[in-house]
Amino acid sequence: MHISISEYLSEFELLLNKLLEQKPELTRSDIQEMINKKKEKIGAGYLTDQGALFLIASDLGASLNEQLKVEMGLKDLYVGAKEITLETRVMNVYPAKQFSRKDGSQFLLRTMTVYDSDSRAKVKLWDEKANLPGIENLKPGDLIKIIKAYVKSDMTGTPIINVGSGSTLETSETQSDIPTLDSITEDVSLIKENQQNLVVTGTLDGNVRIIEFTNFKGQRGKALHLQLKGKDGLSKRIVLWNADESVFPKMITLGAKTRLIGVRTKKGQQGIELHGDEGTVIEIEGTEVIQPIAVRILSLTKNDSGNILILGIEQNKRLVNITDYANISKDLKVGDIIECMPTKMYGNSITLENDSFVRKITDERIPSISDLRTKIRDIKPSDSLYCIEAIILKMPERREVQTKTGESVSLSEIFIEDETGQIWLKGWRNQARMLDNFSQGEIIAVIGVTAKVGLEGRTELFLTPFSNIIKKN
Repeated sequence: MHISISEYLSEFELLLNKLLEQKPELTRSDIQEMINKKKEKIGAGYLTDQGALFLIASDLGASLNEQLKVEMGLKDLYVGAKEITLETRVMNVYPAKQFSRKDGSQFLLRTMTVYDSDSRAKVKLWDEKANLPGIENLKPGDLIKIIKAYVKSDMTGTPIINVGSGSTLETSETQSDIPTLDSITEDVSLIKENQQNLVVTGTLDGNVRIIEFTNFKGQRGKALHLQLKGKDGLSKRIVLWNADESVFPKMITLGAKTRLIGVRTKKGQQGIELHGDEGTVIEIEGTEVIQPIAVRILSLTKNDSGNILILGIEQNKRLVNITDYANISKDLKVGDIIECMPTKMYGNSITLENDSFVRKITDERIPSISDLRTKIRDIKPSDSLYCIEAIILKMPERREVQTKTGESVSLSEIFIEDETGQIWLKGWRNQARMLDNFSQGEIIAVIGVTAKVGLEGRTELFLTPFSNIIKKN
């Protein structure tokens, strides 16, 4: 139940009269002036007249304990509110985390995002409330009631609902006018700048990639990179930080219907992107049943962790990235045709683990490297993998580049052309070393590179851990 205008005014009048009884030396005009000053100081966007009245009463040493026990809506939240009760729906639930106070003591904190008909807000659950029975089973769209919570602001002044020792949270089985999750889901083509707590849908477009990274604290993590295509036919880049691939189906096909719950927009080099984190819920149409695939090996390398990286081509000329964590492909070589049963398959990213198998086969239907060439003029920025043949026009140049985190990384680049155009080929970190052994005038076949928009707005080619370069002359 939301507060109507008449209920709100009558409650405000009740509280105002109670304050005047305790402070007869003040007039209504005096209190209204105090309210205006309090709202101006804290911010009118975060404080109603009624909320300001509670703060003023506290400043004056008066008590306004007889707050009307009605349920609020998220739009009615104000910083300083106490013992509020709200009915909302769950958008997403983050894992509980342990933190340390300045005195060294430990505490638990879990964050949730909730929504109702008008607004969306964050909820913080402290200490034992972070592990309330059943909280791990809450799903997006579930109806809940938050009881006797209090409201504080975050660093930006936004009201945050807090569930502490005197508060609780319970599921609700009542009928509600709060829209379902499906009702607030929007197509990815409709996103705009500076939006938070979005629920978007689209179709999977391009590769699904798990990237390892090091944050500014030196901590290792993973990020999921994918692209969603909207109804307008255009794709948006998605980055989900600290995403755990264990929540996905074992097999995700390109074009699968996908929904992301709890993401925000961010301006990227190629337009608006969507970013999420470990609290983002990912719903992807997929299956737990994986079929064997047959590929010809185009490149075979190892990464810093010792895992074998294979770039392969299927019969339909689709390129696939295979990461072998179990070392079961150690006896294979470039040119071999293999059949493998993956553990996971995300688009054209394939994972081999201990439950996978690999065997060599003969299948002349699978194309070779010579069948894959793309002309430079036809290369477009995308997550697709390209194979090209070109001549080196400029000797490789290696330099050290300082990242935003202060890390110094290697960048090597060469300028190449074919009969249709010219383009830069670049390699970062370990891939920079791949360019060191080539010289001006050499003809090379470059296998499995991506095309992106560089710093100067031009399309450039970038080596990946799966790439291979073969000298042709």
